[in-house]
Amino acid sequence: MAFSIDLSGRVAFVTGASSGLGAQFARTLARAGAAVVLASRRVEKLKELRAHIEGEGGSAHVQALDVTDLNSIRAAVAHAETEVGSIDILVNNSGVSTTQRIQDVTEDDFDFIFDTNVRGSFFVAQEVGKRMLARARGAAPGTYTGGRIINIASMAGLKVLPQIGAYCMSKAAVVQMTKAMALEWGRFGINVNAICPGYIDTEINHHHWQTEQGQKLVNMLPRKRVGQPEDLDALLVMLASDQSHFVNGAIIAADDGFAL
Repeated sequence: MAFSIDLSGRVAFVTGASSGLGAQFARTLARAGAAVVLASRRVEKLKELRAHIEGEGGSAHVQALDVTDLNSIRAAVAHAETEVGSIDILVNNSGVSTTQRIQDVTEDDFDFIFDTNVRGSFFVAQEVGKRMLARARGAAPGTYTGGRIINIASMAGLKVLPQIGAYCMSKAAVVQMTKAMALEWGRFGINVNAICPGYIDTEINHHHWQTEQGQKLVNMLPRKRVGQPEDLDALLVMLASDQSHFVNGAIIAADDGFAL
């Protein structure tokens, strides 16, 4: 018997959609039938992605967003709901990192990472979550009550790695944030889960895997390979769908076993 998931009629809001995993998440949700709001600071890149999605027959909308600015978050979410409709699915994907040893992390480095990965992720989820709660309580219009929030953490939130200690700390915070939101919002039909990707080959890091240092890292991995962005597609769509109604507060490693 064939099994398929159809997200037609749903609105998905994807942060950090201008490149990498965010762009892949947006394409995947659009292919599953969702109307996708592409959100990030790099609007020109979003317009290119919108053209690609529309060329495949999907529905995509561009929204400027700076997750480090609360006014930008509020305006982006409000504008998206006015233009496209109530947000049913949030993929909370924006993230940044730096590389240095713990003793070399500056205040600016720390703030750069935590402002986006923790503070930004929290307030994006809070803004969308408040609107989902209002619909669940009947205080706001909407044909679909409840919702799906998918926080993109990292296997670095589960396993400490050298030279990205501050990043590991930030993603561990996203893991705990996911559990806290799932606990408080689950009874309203809002499921909050986290995906913890391992090493994924994207346009941002593709060159690294060809270097001597990159090859050494690949050889340390359990199956001596890095993942591809599409390796997360099935998990993402499942968590975004009604079929995931019994999955709440889950922290799912998609890392080829690296965090074991």
